[in-house]
Amino acid sequence: MKRLFSSESVTAGHPDKVCDQISDALLDALLSQDPNSRAAIETTACTEFVHVMGEITTKASVNYEQIVRDTIKKIGYTKPEYKFTDQTNVIITLNTQSPDIAMGVDNEGAGDQGMMFGYATDETDEFLPLAFSLAHKLTSRLTEVREKNILSYLRPDGKSQVTVEYDDNGTVKRVDTVVLSAQHDEDVEIERLRSDLLKHVIKYTIPADLLDDDTKYFINPTGRFVLGGPAADTGLTGRKIIADTYGGYAHHGGGAFSGKDATKVDRSAAYAARNIAKTIVMAKKAKECEIQLAYAIGVKEPVSIYINTYNTGTLPDECLLNWINKHYDLSPKGIIKAYNLTKPQYSILSETGHFRNPNSTWEEINMEALNDLIQMG
Repeated sequence: MKRLFSSESVTAGHPDKVCDQISDALLDALLSQDPNSRAAIETTACTEFVHVMGEITTKASVNYEQIVRDTIKKIGYTKPEYKFTDQTNVIITLNTQSPDIAMGVDNEGAGDQGMMFGYATDETDEFLPLAFSLAHKLTSRLTEVREKNILSYLRPDGKSQVTVEYDDNGTVKRVDTVVLSAQHDEDVEIERLRSDLLKHVIKYTIPADLLDDDTKYFINPTGRFVLGGPAADTGLTGRKIIADTYGGYAHHGGGAFSGKDATKVDRSAAYAARNIAKTIVMAKKAKECEIQLAYAIGVKEPVSIYINTYNTGTLPDECLLNWINKHYDLSPKGIIKAYNLTKPQYSILSETGHFRNPNSTWEEINMEALNDLIQMG
């Protein structure tokens, strides 16, 4: 019996992604002046309006409104007909972090309770699921053909979805369905757009051996996508958490990443869990692995560590747990130090996904931990 799984991705111009990028651009600006800045920044955007709100504690002094406008301009919303541009109305409502939360963080504990997940699979060289990887590559290519004027009629908003078929053994067979929606200028004929996107985006991106005569393509299925971005659909920070992580293949604790400094374990512990899972798969101790970390506010160490290798593991979970405890300091302070999380680095992640940049420190493998694991069992 065939098994199908689908994952989606969105471009930088998607309304929720616009908000993610604004929140993280502001965080990066704060960290560039004060690495100890604490932030929980939320952004919402709609037609001709952006509202930035939340809590910060920092010694930095930045021009919040200008950063918002620069971010919108970089994404590509610069023309009046978009009805949302870098000249839109901006309201800033930022307050100081709650002293009750700060007290727990000051004692080097977690900034909140919660559970975070990390995942890795050997399906791709990125150690990410194939459908998810392909969906991201499609939106990246969609942005590229717009910015390079290969398809000059495209606008910033866009989405992709890829469905992959697996055989009975869980091995990838083919791509079953591709969905691609791209915002465009008003005067473009739909047949030209569909032909161009099939040629310059889909078949340019997805390997030919994964496509066949039965692969289904849905390109701008409604036939029209002129008004897009926050002018068409209100955006909000943190609503694309599945596109930020693993495309639905793994669990998600529920907490968003963007706009949060690394004392928030929603972000930092998810990065650490990804690194652990990736190391286990890279060491060939499992074909796929999911790690859950759970924390209590103000408490330094995780209250639980859960390991799931989906019956592909070659070592008992107890051995893996002992290995984790030996090589990883999973306190918020330990994670921040290990992955240099006070460095400004988050704006690009909110655009492209948090586990796709090989230069991210949590994507780099601790060779001592890896070699130790290889020698086990």
